[in-house]
Amino acid sequence: MVRRGRDFDEDDIRIRANPRGSRPRSRLRPGHEDAADAMVVAVDRGRYTCLVSDRDGEHEVVAMKARELGRKGVVIGDRVSLVGDLRGGPDALARVVRVHPRSHVLRRTADDTDPVERVIVANADQLVIVTALADPPPRPRMIDRCLVAAYDAGLTPVLCLTKADLADPAPLLAAYEPLGVTSIVTTSLAAESSDLRPLREVLAGRISVMVGHSGVGKSTLVNRLVPDADRTIGRVNDVTGRGRHTSSSAVALRLPDYAPAEGGHSGQWVQPILVDDDPQLGGWVIDTPGVRSFGLAHVGPDSVIAAFPDLTEVIANCPRGCTHAADAPDCALDAWLASFAPESPERAVAVARVDSVRRLLAALSEKDRGD
Repeated sequence: MVRRGRDFDEDDIRIRANPRGSRPRSRLRPGHEDAADAMVVAVDRGRYTCLVSDRDGEHEVVAMKARELGRKGVVIGDRVSLVGDLRGGPDALARVVRVHPRSHVLRRTADDTDPVERVIVANADQLVIVTALADPPPRPRMIDRCLVAAYDAGLTPVLCLTKADLADPAPLLAAYEPLGVTSIVTTSLAAESSDLRPLREVLAGRISVMVGHSGVGKSTLVNRLVPDADRTIGRVNDVTGRGRHTSSSAVALRLPDYAPAEGGHSGQWVQPILVDDDPQLGGWVIDTPGVRSFGLAHVGPDSVIAAFPDLTEVIANCPRGCTHAADAPDCALDAWLASFAPESPERAVAVARVDSVRRLLAALSEKDRGD
């Protein structure tokens, strides 16, 4: 409004602020073409330790997730892109601006009715199921659950039996021999004389995830495989027979190259190289905290059956719509069990296998009824 008695000038114009903001927000996001690729090797309370490789070698960088990623999760094994301070060190902090597509994802739930999936690790090649033959005793049903999760995720399962000096591994090996799963048997891991060459050969050039109960010897095994890992080791409770959770978080560790000596004798560790020229050397091992349960709420019945190839052909003869439960009429599993001689070792193994698949299918059916 022009004031009376004076000329109009710029002071008479009132500029109102833009109600939507004085500066329109652009929908364009930076492309981060100069972002550095890295691998997530540890996660701790919203901070991600990433391994960056550049012309000067490899070094670790701590990063946080960028806001543009939203709720997208970042887990160990993820290939990511980083921007910001990539020097590393205690005062440096970068940002994770991109998570690359995952080749494999290993998941589990708290139980078979929990709808919330928890991603354990991404981009792994194989799942090493560590089981003690004694102290604590083996739990075949837990092994079966891990096998189902491995097959569902597209990982190659490996069964690693520890403490063979305390119990005979033959019965457990016989139970899983029909599956064709690679099995490794070790004695007391605390003894430096225990031979880990078969396991090292299986792990060479692969990204392997180790899972198992607390107290089965995972951390001890990792300390033997990676001399400078320094993972905390616990002991088994004498009353409950269960181990304590000594590893509080998962961590990915670079396996040093193993050079076998001539004549088949023990080889020696050599310094890890920055980039594997030979894919058969080196590799990664991911140590995870001990678990007491392995929920499979995210797995369908077909994936459960696929984890039991010794029973797949038998189940194919079941009538349409068969639930394969113990009370299911004309279930081919019952006829298959009847074909074994009573009290025979083969029948005992077969009964355990059928009981395991039926328990897993029953747990999933309970989840579906709850939904």
